[in-house]
Amino acid sequence: MSKRSIFLSLVSCFLSLASIAQSTYWQQRVEYTMDITMDVEDHQFKGDQKLKYTNNSPDTLDRVYFHLYFNAFQKGSMMDARSRSIQDPDRRVSDRIMNLKEDEIGYQKINSLKQDGAELQYEVSGTILEVKLDKPILPGQTTLFDMQYDAQIPLQIRRSGRDNREGIDYSMTQWYPKMVEYDMEGWHPNPYIGREFHGVWGDFDVTIHIDNRYMIGATGYLQNAAEIGMGYAGPVSKNEDSKQVQESKINSWHFVAPMVHDFAWVADPDYTHTTIELDNGTVLHFLFQKDSNTTNWDKLPEYAKKTFEIMNKDFGLYPYKQYTVAQGGDGGMEYPMITLISGERSLRSLVGVTVHEANHSWYQHLLGTNEAQYAWMDEGFTTYASEYVMNQLFDKYTPHKGSYSSYFRLVESGLQEPLTTHADHFHTNRAYGVAAYSMGDIFLHQLSYVIGTETLMQGMRRYFNEWNQKHPTPNDFIRVMEKVSGMELGWYLEQWIETTNTIDYGIQMVQADEKQTNIRLERIGRMPMPLDIEVVLKNGKSKYYNIPLRIMRGEKKAEEGMKDYTVVEDWPWTYPQYELKIDVELDDIESIEIDPSERMADVDRSNNSYPVKAGIIFQSK
Repeated sequence: MSKRSIFLSLVSCFLSLASIAQSTYWQQRVEYTMDITMDVEDHQFKGDQKLKYTNNSPDTLDRVYFHLYFNAFQKGSMMDARSRSIQDPDRRVSDRIMNLKEDEIGYQKINSLKQDGAELQYEVSGTILEVKLDKPILPGQTTLFDMQYDAQIPLQIRRSGRDNREGIDYSMTQWYPKMVEYDMEGWHPNPYIGREFHGVWGDFDVTIHIDNRYMIGATGYLQNAAEIGMGYAGPVSKNEDSKQVQESKINSWHFVAPMVHDFAWVADPDYTHTTIELDNGTVLHFLFQKDSNTTNWDKLPEYAKKTFEIMNKDFGLYPYKQYTVAQGGDGGMEYPMITLISGERSLRSLVGVTVHEANHSWYQHLLGTNEAQYAWMDEGFTTYASEYVMNQLFDKYTPHKGSYSSYFRLVESGLQEPLTTHADHFHTNRAYGVAAYSMGDIFLHQLSYVIGTETLMQGMRRYFNEWNQKHPTPNDFIRVMEKVSGMELGWYLEQWIETTNTIDYGIQMVQADEKQTNIRLERIGRMPMPLDIEVVLKNGKSKYYNIPLRIMRGEKKAEEGMKDYTVVEDWPWTYPQYELKIDVELDDIESIEIDPSERMADVDRSNNSYPVKAGIIFQSK
């Protein structure tokens, strides 16, 4: 080999190694093939599950774990104990698990488990199946798990189960032995306590054998519509004249779902089915029991269509060709390509829950964060997007107001916990709910105050395009926002999610200084923030002054409506006070206000304005 060839080979090798070093992200992959036989008389089913599992990590795995969610619905389970001992129990659960009868409990019993044909040793520990591997899975290797199991569907209590309070027969969520996620933080074999989930990306091929009286809606695309008298990608009509229906008491529903991290389905003999199609061909399906309590479902499709159109345009394109909104479950819960919601609601409530659960298709089922660890990126981002959509669907809608109000009340109660708290470990349901939904919503709305609304929305679209069908972390998100804004934002992430520091700024003094006005501002709360100051003149015009934080290393551009906009010297966060001198005479000033948009979660706005409010003393000379 010539010296030139050797040199080029070394360069090529070096570049390859550099490329590998720069590309450190990886995620595991699953391919499920399931055959499920339902016994609707005993509410049990038999499962034959084959799982191809690919280890894309740099680690050798000598064990794996599966979730057995149905085991939570037994007396003495961790969910049962937690639901009865927490300070503010979920009323949907409370002591209901403890009172289940033997034929009402849930279980998943493993009969056989093999790896590449070899029997495996395993142990059931509550809702987790711990499996010692026959042979380790090396980096880059794929192995096949073959499992047979029996399951009993619990009486519907939390999300999943049979015979919900509105009469839906089967809400099949968290229903199969599901591979636990292994990522850069290791395994996540969290017991099912009742909160959030984390799953492995991959493909599902699911066949469900069930009494032909039942109509099914599910994650994925229906493959054998003609055989069972149903339509493309989901139910269209129940054809009782179908030869298949006449000759057999069992229908076999075959669904395929590409690149998702969970699979859910519903079944009921009394479902009414309607559809609406988006301009891009995506079909939205609606399954509900049509009666006097569900009349608003006739109006729901148009609202759902507008929701997907808004989300596709402003947040990122939904890539699948179907989505199902099904009556079922215990309120509202999202899954890939399907949501289960309670259906006996007013129109606004029905639309609201549909918008929220459908928007989880973006924030959890495309941007698949570990929602157990970062529930605020799941529930909070979904809440932000839902407020954005609802504000366009309904007149006189005040977006985000409820989130701020609930956050302020939580701070006042003294029950606040950091957003980094694992979902299962919050001391109260209230603290979890406000942290996940309200503070996650505020995180984005307040970020628009820091970097500008237009920049935030640009960042949301970039975040979606770079991280959909992956597992983004908080740092992945904030890095995107740093790129689009040109600012350093690590301080904002750290303060809002890792601490319980609050924001409180005030106008301490306003003083005339010849033809200028001095405004002394003070930081009272422990969390620093940049400030927008609006000075309203007596002639009706406004001047805006932006005070960046020094640690931002940048500043926000003027937003819509800020015609007279000045960026002034930055504020080092360690300084408790800031002197703002403006070239306006005090006699010409009508009012001064910190954050007129009220996007900053200032816990005490009584000191944010001039003239005098709530006893704050101003000096005028």
